[in-house]
Amino acid sequence: MRASPLLWFLILLLSISVFTTLGPAEKTLGANVRVVYLHGAWVWTALACFVTAAGTGLVGLLTRRPALHYWSRALGRVGLFFWVSYLPISLWAMQTNWNGLFLAEPRWRLGLIFAIGGLLLQIGLSLLDSPVLASVSNLVYTSILLFALGSTDQVMHPSSPIFTSDAWRIQMFFIGLLALSLLAAWQLARWGRQMDR
Repeated sequence: MRASPLLWFLILLLSISVFTTLGPAEKTLGANVRVVYLHGAWVWTALACFVTAAGTGLVGLLTRRPALHYWSRALGRVGLFFWVSYLPISLWAMQTNWNGLFLAEPRWRLGLIFAIGGLLLQIGLSLLDSPVLASVSNLVYTSILLFALGSTDQVMHPSSPIFTSDAWRIQMFFIGLLALSLLAAWQLARWGRQMDR
């Protein structure tokens, strides 16, 4: 008997939790940097899901293949799950590393706005139950999100500190954590796709 994608997702979540606790400490932030690693992997996974949902939806629109619209919808929902759940991880990272919550951080406010907007969008798409509209919406939502991210100022939020440093151990750890997060997202998308049938 094959394990369900939901079971694999839960196993991967447990693996991510354990793997995160084994992450290398950093000179300035010490062991608290592990929350930052998780935060980064979670955001990148959400963005990867959104971009894949948009790309799958675009191909579905161009080729008129209905199955791709269902995949776009499942991937968009998974992207939103990771996006919404990154917000509390972000607050945790702020608290452990800055000793307080800096809610005026433009990147955090942008994340909150797109989380609320994404939730409302997905609720509307569920009520309308139109996979084609989900593909179009994922394409528009992702385009606006990427544009907004590219034009949003950063106050305390550094831009990609992991890959701008020479700390290869941290980089390799982060790549492993990101790979686990992407695998978890894939299993959640597979489960969502099964629920659509």
